[in-house]
Amino acid sequence: MEAHRRQGIDGRAAIERSVKLAEVLDAIGSGVFSPDEPDRYRGLVDMLTHNDYFLVTADFDSYFETQRSVFRRWRDKHAWWQAAALNTAHMGWFSSDRTISEYAEEIWDVPVRAPGRG
Repeated sequence: MEAHRRQGIDGRAAIERSVKLAEVLDAIGSGVFSPDEPDRYRGLVDMLTHNDYFLVTADFDSYFETQRSVFRRWRDKHAWWQAAALNTAHMGWFSSDRTISEYAEEIWDVPVRAPGRG
């Protein structure tokens, strides 16, 4: 992947495969979102078309479909609430306290005191 990035990643193939992406880039490049400065985002469109370092064009259709899936879930309130509750219930492992303790011990080599012990 890094070799591709150094050579420059051409987004034209992805743009040609995706009607949605082509429409989005055409709209952005035409000044629809910046009518007082129609060329404001031309550099962005050119960069995505000719040197897409972050692979935005390659990931666009997947991202678009994922957003559509989120929207459909949002409209089904029961499914949304269930997913939100399960997500919240399973996120304990991502605690900031745990993360800071791990960094302290594993990266900074700082002894960590147990909670409630001073």
